[in-house]
Amino acid sequence: MALMTSEQYIESLAEMKRNIWFQGKKIEDPINHPLFIPSRKCLEETYDMALMPEHEDLMTAISQLTGHKINRFNHIHQSKEDLNKKVKLQRLMGQRTGSCFQRCVIMDMANAFYATTYEIDQKYGTDYFQRFKQFIIRCQDKDLIVGGALTDPKGDRSATIGGGEQDMDLYLHVVERRPDGVVVNGAKVHLTGITNAHEVVVLPTQAMRPGQEDYAIAFYIPLDAPGITMIVGRQSCDTRKLENLCDIDVGNAKYGGIEALTIFDHVFVPNENIFLNGEVDFAGMLVERFSGYHRNSYGGCKSGVGDVVIGAASLISQYNGIEKASHVKDKLVEMTQLNEQLYCAGIASSAEGWQTQAGNYMVDLLLANVCKLNVTRYPYEIIRLMEDIAGGIMVTAPSEADLRSPEVGKYVEKYLVGQGVNAENRLRVLRLCENLAMGSAAVGYRTESMHGAGSPQAQKVMITRQGGYERKKELAKQLAGIKKGG
Repeated sequence: MALMTSEQYIESLAEMKRNIWFQGKKIEDPINHPLFIPSRKCLEETYDMALMPEHEDLMTAISQLTGHKINRFNHIHQSKEDLNKKVKLQRLMGQRTGSCFQRCVIMDMANAFYATTYEIDQKYGTDYFQRFKQFIIRCQDKDLIVGGALTDPKGDRSATIGGGEQDMDLYLHVVERRPDGVVVNGAKVHLTGITNAHEVVVLPTQAMRPGQEDYAIAFYIPLDAPGITMIVGRQSCDTRKLENLCDIDVGNAKYGGIEALTIFDHVFVPNENIFLNGEVDFAGMLVERFSGYHRNSYGGCKSGVGDVVIGAASLISQYNGIEKASHVKDKLVEMTQLNEQLYCAGIASSAEGWQTQAGNYMVDLLLANVCKLNVTRYPYEIIRLMEDIAGGIMVTAPSEADLRSPEVGKYVEKYLVGQGVNAENRLRVLRLCENLAMGSAAVGYRTESMHGAGSPQAQKVMITRQGGYERKKELAKQLAGIKKGG
């Protein structure tokens, strides 16, 4: 079964006994809990669309490992065209959901692990590459969703990792070594879509050095394994999903994102699940490659959601009766220009990709980091312009309960009409604008654009490394007539 249906996906999640908490209470039925349904719907879409003939080219691929037709989210990239399709797929998914569709992490992690485990084996004679291939084949054939866990809580960032200056568990690490595996302790933060995944892949949060071998650990583990606890984070307007009359007020009535603080309390990891175990010299490579793939991805997903933002801004300008105003046209053009620049950088970093020693394809790291650095800026301006066009009513409008009220509904209907549109439909697009700007979708657009796949400084560090300044100095010297050694 290389491709699941969304119904089979839901059934597979229901079979798991996971430890999930929200607002201090254990969620006994996350499948049917209204807070979780919108985020799960995003994942259902990745299954449904893979079975649609019109989306087959982007949503599926042929596994080079098995020859089976698989979901592209579990694919190992075999060409630059695969890298391009990755970005195009993510733009399509952003357009469809208007939110974070949560499944790109494993695609980016899988390709980073595929290339890096091969090189670890070449140096140390380990068998990580074979272990990883067995793992990804199982993910492909069962069409699994695998979450990714990178970022540690860190605590005091100035403290040395494992130096005894603070609680060692603030960085996930090995606390016990056994003949058949290891026991890990710690936590990972910002785990997008983790409550919708079957398993999780864990990797170090950053480069490591000698003496930090216990922190240079990477593995996979089922999310119902003993010792794993997911604590779902708060989002703006999240409890609107729990209200009886919430269809309009949620904004994006079907889709949404979700994140969790995930605890690993003395979790046992079998040897066959481990892909890095103390090889500190490869921890940084693994992180940089994953980050490069993931920063490339943002050129697709953020431009896809950006298309929805632009559409919402254009629609509310129509409903507000200002769509023909020259300043509104200028703002929509500027939003489009910024959005397409995000996409261009994503496509460019794919087009300049290269083949790794393992045989899969890696994106151009410089362009991928430029892409993500743009993402930390442009969506904020795109949202600002949308808010400008929508007007203050976006955040001050009455609720759906007021609209439906026998007593005051008539006033909402009367005073919130727009040009050629009734109050309900105007409220719907206003709430969508609010959701995209500051609601639960903002985690997948505004704030997540800043910090997802690393904050701006992380991209600047990589751009400094990849910028080729010495070579560029030589170009300047040649034109200026400066002799060698000058």
